[in-house]
Amino acid sequence: MAKEFQVTYDCADPGAQAAFWAEALGYRTQPPPEGFADWTAAWTARGIPPEQHNHRAAITDPDGKGPRVFFQRVPEGKAVKNRLHLDVRAAPGLRGDERMAMLEEECARLERLGAKREYRLEGNDTDEGMIMMTDPEGNEFCLD
Repeated sequence: MAKEFQVTYDCADPGAQAAFWAEALGYRTQPPPEGFADWTAAWTARGIPPEQHNHRAAITDPDGKGPRVFFQRVPEGKAVKNRLHLDVRAAPGLRGDERMAMLEEECARLERLGAKREYRLEGNDTDEGMIMMTDPEGNEFCLD
């Protein structure tokens, strides 16, 4: 039987990372618990001091198909290349120039949200081509 899982990111600014990735993936920020207008009210009611209100955030797939993505604040910054990264499937089923045009369009949208383009790999007989990017905190991901 398949297990449910979530993807967890260590980061400096969970709220900002959640906002970026919600837009990038078409997800939504996880709403606060029932009875609370927002997360600030929920954290305050739980006795969490204001300076710790941005210590975690999550996003969810509005269709309930994809995994939950959780962001947690950690004290250390990113030091080396990620050992695990997301591939954002921006052009599934497309090939050649049509594929790369779709990837370029998505790359431009994500750059407007704060991502950075690292490099583009052209397609060939065995590989379809992709664009390597980093999110606003420098975590690598691929557009493919």
